[in-house]
Amino acid sequence: MRRAQPFLWILCLCSAIATPAMADDMEFEERIRKLEQKLRDIEQEHRQPQGTASPATEGAESSPTSGGTALPDIGKDLRRPKQAPLSFSTGGSGTMIYAKPFVSAPKAFVGGYFDLQYRNHRKDVIDNGAGSPGSHPGIGSTNSSFDQQRFVPFIYADITEHVKFASELEIEHGIREGTETEVSLEFAHVDYLFSEPVNLRAGIILLPVGKFNLLHDSPLNDLTDRPLVNQYIIPTTLSEAGAGFYGTFYPGRQAKMDYEFYVTQGPNGYQPDGTARIGEASGLKNSRQRKSLTDDGFDNNRGKAVVGRVAYSPVLGVEIAGSGYHGTYDPESKRSLSIVVLDWTLQRGPFELIGEAAWAYMKNNSRNLDGTPAIDPDTGRLRPQRMNGYYIQGNYHFMPEVLRHWLPQRFSEGSTMTAVVRWDKINTNRDAAGGFGDLEQLSLGLNFRPIEDTVFKVSYQFGTRAFNPNTNQRIHDNALVLSAATYF
Repeated sequence: MRRAQPFLWILCLCSAIATPAMADDMEFEERIRKLEQKLRDIEQEHRQPQGTASPATEGAESSPTSGGTALPDIGKDLRRPKQAPLSFSTGGSGTMIYAKPFVSAPKAFVGGYFDLQYRNHRKDVIDNGAGSPGSHPGIGSTNSSFDQQRFVPFIYADITEHVKFASELEIEHGIREGTETEVSLEFAHVDYLFSEPVNLRAGIILLPVGKFNLLHDSPLNDLTDRPLVNQYIIPTTLSEAGAGFYGTFYPGRQAKMDYEFYVTQGPNGYQPDGTARIGEASGLKNSRQRKSLTDDGFDNNRGKAVVGRVAYSPVLGVEIAGSGYHGTYDPESKRSLSIVVLDWTLQRGPFELIGEAAWAYMKNNSRNLDGTPAIDPDTGRLRPQRMNGYYIQGNYHFMPEVLRHWLPQRFSEGSTMTAVVRWDKINTNRDAAGGFGDLEQLSLGLNFRPIEDTVFKVSYQFGTRAFNPNTNQRIHDNALVLSAATYF
């Protein structure tokens, strides 16, 4: 701006010279004053970003001692440069449905994922509700079936630079009508971004209880079935309504630390008639808020739950995290459910080692609400108070060069194959030896990704200790599982 100043003064001088000689002296001086005022206005306008903040933005910028991270500039945080305020003044009854801010300035993105699987078991463990040859009397079960298990649309929106919205709608077994079709919001929340270390989140939140619950999408995982610990003890998907904070710190040159902390609705361990929802055969599946029978999804007690996860990465490719969940699950808010989880991710070249271990404690779950011993109808034993489990999985990513040479149009640089081995072990009743919830499984798999977003999987499961939910019996069962999944 200082370089432009002499030019403006020359412009003023030229304008003065060009004025006719007959012009009145007062008119000449008035023009000079106007040009000088215009010059001062231009100087002030260009100096503003480098100087002090204007009244509209004062306080929005960070101070030199605040770590250098600017807070949101609310005056500029709009969908578009000039946005009319929302009001009830819109006219025309037929057009009022279009009086939405996203119509004139769209910000939403729609995507999702889909999967299809085929299963073939040695035993009739698939409940089809219709009966089949060789099934148990009065029970509809089969050993093989196709299942379009999940169709999951995502809706994301960058409302402004600092306001984000994310949601996931899950439709399970969508080809079926009636009670077998599950439609629910997996999560739906709004985020307000203050800075990288501290951000606000509120809504239906995907709980940070372990890592798999946060990254459970079918196209993302290399095996079709979720780990046993994430089916029974951390029943994925685990989400609740609530609010809290999340962020990232950098404690060292290469180190990174992420955290999430929320206060949420909490679990529901009992039906309205007092029937328990936590058992050895089902684990913690039915205690989730999404399975609650309480009207309108309200809390079944006065207590709330707290949940958090802290993940530390000392170097790229290594992450170790701990998380915890604690809340009351009974109507009187006297019995607590606590879950502690350790998860890890180790990556080096084409090799990857991941896993998760969880411990759960349900205070006084072995007693009914009136204090009498609580017998589990599925097992004939006391209901469990303690559960634990883990999985450990190794992945090896590769792509034979001979395939790329033979069919470069099918096996491109973006294609990859993955060999997978996973060991699962859980015990949903540590208070008694054996039992239906003492499960073990070895899975061997191979998958092909033509691109990272799409995967075709094949795996074979050795169920050395399995459970038949149709007959409530411990069995030995193996299974061949084929599936396809893709983001869209």
